Amino acid sequence: MHYKYTLLSLAVGTALAAAWSPAAHAQDDGDKTPKNLDRIQVTGSAIRSVDIETQQPIIAITRTMIEQQGFTTIADLLQNLTSTGAPAISRARALSSGENVGGYYVDIRNLGATRTLVLVNGKRLGATTSGLQDLSQIPMSAVERIDVLKDGASSLYGSDAIAGVVNIITRKNYEGLEVSMQHGQFSQGDGKDSTFSLVTGARGERGGYTLALEYQKSDPVFARDREFSRYGGAGPSYPGADWSNISQNGSWCDPALYKCNTGDAVFKTLNRGGDPKNPNDYHPITPAEFANGNDQMHLQTGIERRSLFLSTDYALSGQIKFAADIGYNERTTDQQIAGYPYQSTKFGTPLDAASVFNPLDHGIAFNRRLWEVPRTTESKLKSLRIAPSLSGYFELGAKTYDWEVGALFNRNEVTKTGRGDMSLIASRQALGPSYLDANGVARCGTAASPVTGCLAWNPLLPYGVAGAGSLSDPELQRFLFPTFNDTGITKTRSYFANISGPVIELPAGDLSVALGYQYRKEEGRFVPDAFAQSRQSTALGASTTSGEYSLNEFFAEVNVPVLRDLPFAKELTVNLATRYSDYSNFGNTTNSKASFAWRPIEELMIRGTFAEGFRAPSISDLYGGMGTSFETYVDPCGTGATNSVNGNAACNAAGVPLGYQQLNQSLKPCASYPCATPDEFTTGSNAKLRPEESKSKTVGVVWSPRWVDGLDINLDWYSYKITNMIIEDSVDRILRDCYVLGNSSRCGSIRRAGDGHITSMFYGLANLGSMETEGWDLGIHYRLPEFSFGRFTIDLQNSYVSKYDEENQNSAGDTIMMGRIGRPGIFRLRSNLGVNWQLGNFSTQYTVRYYSGMAESCVPNRPCSLPDRYAYGEPDALRKVGSNAFHDIQVSYRLPWDGTVALGSNNVFNHQGPIMFSKPSSSFPYYGGFDIGRTVYVKYSQRF
Repeated sequence: MHYKYTLLSLAVGTALAAAWSPAAHAQDDGDKTPKNLDRIQVTGSAIRSVDIETQQPIIAITRTMIEQQGFTTIADLLQNLTSTGAPAISRARALSSGENVGGYYVDIRNLGATRTLVLVNGKRLGATTSGLQDLSQIPMSAVERIDVLKDGASSLYGSDAIAGVVNIITRKNYEGLEVSMQHGQFSQGDGKDSTFSLVTGARGERGGYTLALEYQKSDPVFARDREFSRYGGAGPSYPGADWSNISQNGSWCDPALYKCNTGDAVFKTLNRGGDPKNPNDYHPITPAEFANGNDQMHLQTGIERRSLFLSTDYALSGQIKFAADIGYNERTTDQQIAGYPYQSTKFGTPLDAASVFNPLDHGIAFNRRLWEVPRTTESKLKSLRIAPSLSGYFELGAKTYDWEVGALFNRNEVTKTGRGDMSLIASRQALGPSYLDANGVARCGTAASPVTGCLAWNPLLPYGVAGAGSLSDPELQRFLFPTFNDTGITKTRSYFANISGPVIELPAGDLSVALGYQYRKEEGRFVPDAFAQSRQSTALGASTTSGEYSLNEFFAEVNVPVLRDLPFAKELTVNLATRYSDYSNFGNTTNSKASFAWRPIEELMIRGTFAEGFRAPSISDLYGGMGTSFETYVDPCGTGATNSVNGNAACNAAGVPLGYQQLNQSLKPCASYPCATPDEFTTGSNAKLRPEESKSKTVGVVWSPRWVDGLDINLDWYSYKITNMIIEDSVDRILRDCYVLGNSSRCGSIRRAGDGHITSMFYGLANLGSMETEGWDLGIHYRLPEFSFGRFTIDLQNSYVSKYDEENQNSAGDTIMMGRIGRPGIFRLRSNLGVNWQLGNFSTQYTVRYYSGMAESCVPNRPCSLPDRYAYGEPDALRKVGSNAFHDIQVSYRLPWDGTVALGSNNVFNHQGPIMFSKPSSSFPYYGGFDIGRTVYVKYSQRF
């Protein structure tokens, strides 16, 4: 790994040397400084212009706005915009697995994080094999502003820009030194979060640099320390409802009396103080002895991050400039979930009849939660990103043309280290024949034929009870629990060339054109541990993901001024863009965009866009290995399912008993639905996937009334339609097709046990999905006149979703679009109200973040607001929960010695959101985007 640091050091050293070489400070006879033509390039267009008003809906988060809030990561900042949602993978998803765990992602319009493109200074951020772009790579201290384009932009940026684009603009031209720190924690005393940063820069005659260094450490929060996550998926009102009978106290079943892999089996656990060898010292396990896995789980994972970002430029001549961005990041995320719920019947590893710990004279089945060794995962990511470019301009006649050529090199390396899953090779030995040696130590094998290096295990000893074979023995833990290592690497290599400028002078202004070419190659590989690949551990099975693809792209953009300075047409401009993308795997695609801006009067602009977009399948979509997971679903052959078909021909043919109830992970009847499977299901990739396709439209108004100085109002309507969505061919869809609709071709991968419960199933990726969403964004920004008691600025941002439909099937098998507005995670209305007050060196920022109410499907034995509701001709009972508001405040003071101190609190009133049994964007019955407590923080910044 040493070469990476060598490459980074070389790149940084070269850039600094270029910016601060003697030539950079020497006076030159000729003018070597590029001319300032005041032309800028805005997000969403490749044509430089002096006009910063855009034809597209863009939110700009400035450096000042960042400093007025208490968020320490770009992801937290973006997630609290009204137009974004909580991504599927976040610090709130303790049960997430795979290479993406620990990353920070953004999800515009709730369309999925893979459909939001992230740029840094207009160039792509490197992605995982799943196509996710990790925002933790960019230090917050390096950010000058963040542009959020809430519109499809594949015609300009290519794949992934379906929902929109996040363009992170870093600080440049900085001179001096700034040192900052922020420390905060929840009022409960946990979740300590400390951030330290340094920004420095200098300018010479021909160049300069800006360097940002940042360190962040955020401690984890345990689920047991919050009421809503303490008691399991059913919430605090139903403690123990979904706890597992696979207890940390251990229990056994006599196969001579019961079928131990069914829900009817009786498992017995040791009496307190009882003799583990005496079968009469055991009693049937009771619910009071069940395990609450949330006691050991993280509610919010911990993270430690070190980041560097260097931006440098050097004027080679008066018309040519070299520039480079160099970023390096190391991120470590810690994740913990409860010890594994070991079931000997699942792995075929009974406690052997000849085991010294067996209370009977024949082999027995057992269950044991491996409480002594919680499952932990440490995910380490190392990222290196280098983006050099040459840019400049030339004059032809009286016109000026801008050009840029450059490259992008991005390398992400991830290492996942896990512990807490048991080696099945070791457990078979440890549960086999054993004996006590002369020192009372349990040994594997027999006295005549010992198994070297093996230690015997007594799974019937309860947690905390010492004795031979106890799992609390560190040596036994080392024998049974190996350390697992997964490794992955992704590489992005890109070269581009762009040119833009005026072509024809029209009566209303210059018709300008941009042309460009880009080559990009994506490579990725993720290699699970050998135990996972061979399925010789209790960990989820997985296989290697490996693949690559390349593409060539050409784009063109034209900006046409149609009218200017006429009655009811102060401006009318039309913009057209198209992009041709030729991929090495699936072929080619062309995507275009048209937009307009019309100013009937100076203070009013009406704008609109129509855009085609696409998302190419990722490396893991195409070339991913097979993986396994525990899925949550509703078995229509179970009597607990809504519209159960128990007893029909398809269920009978599958051997499902009459009156069968779906079983949970403890092989007990499910207490709520959907319900988690007790067995692993298999999923995988599809090399024949096609790209997703989209069409988006926006129409908006921007109004700055001249009779109210400082008031700006914008109102935008948006619409998206996505087809050919790459989705998992869901468990519920397969079960419905097979058993409800009687489509026997869909039954082939389903396997059931003798008691009827599903033991395995395969479901892969396919272009099966589609969705549509529409809504409105309203923004009001008002900077009031300055008064003797200070100056107030009011900012109100609203996002209203009027339609959010996803393709699904009804009970008849008809494909229909089912509405999800107001369902978990899809809020009808989100609003942010910010009020800023400034008086001299004092400043106060007060923000209210509002979320409208939600509704989720009712589950048995839980509250149900609308039990008799029907939708799409079918029962669709709903449970409603109310709206929520979180209040933030920050007070800052600028000190005489050019320092700034601030005190603040996010969720200052310690509001807690409602229990949500559906666990939206979370591993717990709580929305993953809500605050989990009151955060109190202090920060200090010193400039030199």
